[in-house]
Amino acid sequence: MSSPSVVVLDYGSGNVHSAAKALEEAGARVELTADRDRVAAADGLLVPGVGAFSAVIEALNAVDGGRLIDQRLIANKPVLGICVGMQVLFEHGVERGNESEGLGEWPGTVTELTAPILPHMGWNTVDAAEGSRLFAGIENERFYFVHSFAAQQWTLDPVKPFRAPQVTWSQHGSRFIAAVENGPLSATQFHPEKSGEPGIRLLSNWLETL
Repeated sequence: MSSPSVVVLDYGSGNVHSAAKALEEAGARVELTADRDRVAAADGLLVPGVGAFSAVIEALNAVDGGRLIDQRLIANKPVLGICVGMQVLFEHGVERGNESEGLGEWPGTVTELTAPILPHMGWNTVDAAEGSRLFAGIENERFYFVHSFAAQQWTLDPVKPFRAPQVTWSQHGSRFIAAVENGPLSATQFHPEKSGEPGIRLLSNWLETL
């Protein structure tokens, strides 16, 4: 069986090469591109993201990233967002009093964590959703986070006959969403590519769903 093909969306985000290397280690054939046809044809699409919510949205819009993601989801083709690449999937992001419009794949707003120390930087555990495919076999592992903002509420109600989204949580001061599995759309607030063997295993678990 051939390795699945994954496009890492190349829109100027800073961690594309480390994400690509981690995917290759997990067993994927990887290409860095924002070409519409290649994005559409790949078995999986990974959307990385580092920095400010507003800057990531601006860069994504410059390559028509929202439309590329929408077209894949309409076709039931898997997409994985990482860090700010997860945050921008929500409706809004608020940073330092400035609100930016997100891609709106999920309802909700990304806001600053309430914690004595920010950013939340380092290894942390997660409360994996029951039956999670992403966290299969690694439910009790630690993952590497670097962020000050996160979605801290989940308000999307399940719609029959579709399977209810699986939401994984973590905590740094306030409780926040660490990962979501919602049909073809998945995302992690932490960085699998910086999370050692558990991160590679998570990416491998995702590849198995393609």
